[in-house]
Amino acid sequence: MQQTSTPKSRNPAYARAAFLTSAPDLRRCPPDEGLEVAFAGRSNAGKSSAINALTRRRALARTSKTPGRTQLINFFTLDETRRLVDLPGYGYAKVPESVRRHWQQAMQGYFERRGSLRGLVLVMDVRHPLTDFDEQMLAWCRHRGMAVHILLTKADKLKRGAAKNTLLGVRQALGGGDFAVSVQLFSATTGTGVAELEAVLDGWLGYTEALAGDEPKAE
Repeated sequence: MQQTSTPKSRNPAYARAAFLTSAPDLRRCPPDEGLEVAFAGRSNAGKSSAINALTRRRALARTSKTPGRTQLINFFTLDETRRLVDLPGYGYAKVPESVRRHWQQAMQGYFERRGSLRGLVLVMDVRHPLTDFDEQMLAWCRHRGMAVHILLTKADKLKRGAAKNTLLGVRQALGGGDFAVSVQLFSATTGTGVAELEAVLDGWLGYTEALAGDEPKAE
């Protein structure tokens, strides 16, 4: 499939994203202040590629053909008070059980105690959505009452009708839950869904009002 260009962002903050630090657990994360949005997903679901598409940077978040390479909590600054967070991939990686337990403990602690966390972008391969591990992530967010936005990635791997059917199926499976959750199709290869993802993050990170002020007023 021919790769298409990612549409230009309305918000220049994403293109200014820069690596801040990596932390093996909650104790060594940056100060818990400001606002941040985390990305999580099963290994090989396209999480790092989604972050790179959002920021228009090919290698901001490391991608690999070997699942499970993201083994730390990685922080990227957007400005002085806002961050993106790349959480360790889960589920598919061939790693020792002790490492898997450490990841689970670190992520659970992050979700339960990180006060600056405003929402979670949960990345799922459109061909394999709502795995047991995805359900666990949703349960953590439901317990905390945290907003979740699901990216059904690699949408270019399916025909349009099949991708839309999967989107509808995931929405139906989630039902009218007791916490805020939204779903969209996404492709880092074609740029599909990048603008929609930006709009969600702008709201969570408090950019929406500032961007509205920059738009030309109607005569």
